Amino acid sequence: MEPPLRSTRRILVRGLILSVLALAVLLAVSAEARFVLRAGYEEAGILLKRRPLEELIADPATPPERRAQFELVLATRAFAAERLGLEAGNTYTTFSDVGTGKLLEVLSASPRYRLAAYRWRYPVVGAIPYKGFFDEEAARAEQRRLDRLGYDTYLRPSGAFSTLGWFDDPLLSTALDGDPAELVVTVIHEIAHNTLWVPGDARFNESYANFVGFRGAETFFASRGDHATAVRCAAMWRDEKRLAAFYVRLERSLKALYESRLPDHALETRREALFARARATLTGRLDRELEVYSGSRLARRPLNNARLISNRIYMSGLEELDQVYALAGEDVRASVRQIALSVRKHPSLSPTQALALMVRSSGALAVPASTGTPQPAMPMAPAPGAG
Repeated sequence: MEPPLRSTRRILVRGLILSVLALAVLLAVSAEARFVLRAGYEEAGILLKRRPLEELIADPATPPERRAQFELVLATRAFAAERLGLEAGNTYTTFSDVGTGKLLEVLSASPRYRLAAYRWRYPVVGAIPYKGFFDEEAARAEQRRLDRLGYDTYLRPSGAFSTLGWFDDPLLSTALDGDPAELVVTVIHEIAHNTLWVPGDARFNESYANFVGFRGAETFFASRGDHATAVRCAAMWRDEKRLAAFYVRLERSLKALYESRLPDHALETRREALFARARATLTGRLDRELEVYSGSRLARRPLNNARLISNRIYMSGLEELDQVYALAGEDVRASVRQIALSVRKHPSLSPTQALALMVRSSGALAVPASTGTPQPAMPMAPAPGAG
């Protein structure tokens, strides 16, 4: 009879071999398994590189320009928590140097004759209307696959991503492009997600964080006496609203066209005419109206259903959000509190509908005197662009 210890070892060795073989087979046949493992590997590398911002600020080896950026991030975090009433948590308390330029490619897709986001499904996180790739060739291969299936696709670079609340995300070197306004907007945007998150409504979540990011940045710079940058943040927010109105009009026109039940060849002709007029608007009237952004530069990017859906995630209900801001006496803290209260008060309505109802029924907001913040919800903020 074989000794128990030797038998146990043999079982463990066999189990390990079988596990390795099973993993090898899984990786060989499953692109999604390879994708998840690659993402986990990259995220582990980012987390292992983290260093506390305060430590880096005190380090004599830190270049003065980088030190100033780190100090700006910490000052923004403190302002967001103390003056805007946001739940800063541990967001952006550390830094990870991942080089410069884009960190990953983000792919979105939609059926060619219907405005509906293609969704990738994963364990734990569920269905996601975009997919991030650390490997550019893998991103382009997936884009080609969807193109062959008849989808509109939109592939764009991103300098940041979120772990959906699983880890305390660090500030990444790809977010430091030298523009202090955009850096402050990004920091406040991400912290806003810690404060309010409505499950299943990406459009509201990102648009709400967009509003808090820009309005919060404007208030932040004004409080520091940097009125020129505060004015620039306000102008950038006005540009966001101008672009939002542009995309709403395009979305309505496309929906009406796709619901017309015309044959595909007629749909294709009319849809291309709509996109051509949209590009002409971007390079013409809108380019003249925009204060900071460039309509001509935006017109050079592909314009299709996938890009429209991607942009609308960050630009929905901005007017309603700004109406809350006006009724709250242009107080970001009071606006954040009122938005959270309104959303929780009308669970049967979409958040944007709840805000519209509140704005219509109230000429002045009854903001509670308490300085408490809205109840934190699950942070989940992947962001192509500012999110």
